[in-house]
Amino acid sequence: MRETTAYVAVDSDTPLTLHTIHRRDLRPDDVAVDVTFCGVCHSDLHDIHRPGNKPLVAGHEFVGTVAAIGAEVTRFQVGDAVAVGNIVDSCGTCTMCLAGQENYCEQFPTLTYGGRDRVDGTPTQGGYASEYIANEKFVYSLPDTLDPAGVAPLMCAGITVWEPLVRWNTGPGKTVGIVGLGGLGHLAVKFAHALGAHVVLFTTSEAKAAGARALGADEVIVSKDAAAMSAQANRFDLIIDTASAPHDLTPYIRALALDGTLCALGALGSMQFDPMALLIGRKSLASAGSGGTVGTQAMLDFCSERGIIADVEVLPARDVNLALERLERNDVRFRFALDMKQM
Repeated sequence: MRETTAYVAVDSDTPLTLHTIHRRDLRPDDVAVDVTFCGVCHSDLHDIHRPGNKPLVAGHEFVGTVAAIGAEVTRFQVGDAVAVGNIVDSCGTCTMCLAGQENYCEQFPTLTYGGRDRVDGTPTQGGYASEYIANEKFVYSLPDTLDPAGVAPLMCAGITVWEPLVRWNTGPGKTVGIVGLGGLGHLAVKFAHALGAHVVLFTTSEAKAAGARALGADEVIVSKDAAAMSAQANRFDLIIDTASAPHDLTPYIRALALDGTLCALGALGSMQFDPMALLIGRKSLASAGSGGTVGTQAMLDFCSERGIIADVEVLPARDVNLALERLERNDVRFRFALDMKQM
C-alpha cells in the first residue's frame, strides 16, 4: 500500500482535517498522479454534508504530474503533466462503454470518490490529497499551453457542459442560451462562443451582464423580467440550464424554436414545467451528465487550440474549509482551485 496525505471528512458536520490515507499499490495499467491543483465542486459540498459515507476524501477534478506508472502503461511516463476527472473506471464492455460514453456505463461508472473500486471493492477517495492512483484509460494529457489551475475544473464542470453543446451541434447559425453564470455556466458561455454560436445568457442579476459579455455572451436577458422573457419565445435552438436552485422550466421551454432542446444540467431533483410548452413546437427536454473518454479528450484538445480554461480563484489547500464555507454561501467567482502543494 502507498501512503499519502489528504483532507478527510470524518463526519458530515465538522471541518475537514489532514490525515494519512492509503492508496493501492500500482496495478499494471495504473498511473500514480502527484496532485498539484484540485477544483472544488458543489457536489463535493453535497457529499461532505451527506450522512453515512464517511470517512470521505472529496475532489474529482484535478491536475498533476505522473509520479509512477504500472508495468503495462504505454501512454504516460514519469513527469508527464496529466488531468483526471470524476470517472476513473467502468465495465468497459457494455454498449455505453464501447461507444466511449463510460459516464453512462450500464454497470455504473466508478467515481473518483464515493465509489467502489471494481477490483478490490474498496471505497474510492478523491483528489483533496497529495497523490491519486487511476487506471491510465481515465488519465488525460494536460495541454502544456494552458494554466493547470484553470484546467482542473474542465474535468468536471467543463465536460458536463461540453458534451450537450456538441451533441446538439452548437456552431455558426445557432442561437444558444445559457441559464446561470456559475462554475458550469461561465464555461458553457466560453464554449458556445468559441464554437461560433450566438450566445445569450439568462441571469437573475443584471450585475452579471458585463462579465458575461467579457466571457463571450452576445446578449444578456434578466430572467426576472417577465416582458423580456416573453420576448424570447420560439427563438433558441438550444438552451443549457445550469442553475442549481429549483425553478420553473416553462419560460425556457417557450423560448425554444421549433424542434429546440432545453438541456437541464443544474437542478437534478423534481422539475416543474408545463407539458403544453413542450407540445407546441415539438420541443424537447433533455439532460446529460459528465462525459466519456472520447468527449473529454475532444474537449481538452479544443481548449488547447482555443486557449480556454476555467476562471478560478486559487487558494492554498490548507484553506479547503474556507473554500467550502464560501462556496456554500455562493461567495466565489465561478470556481475555486486548491493548490495541493500548500497543505
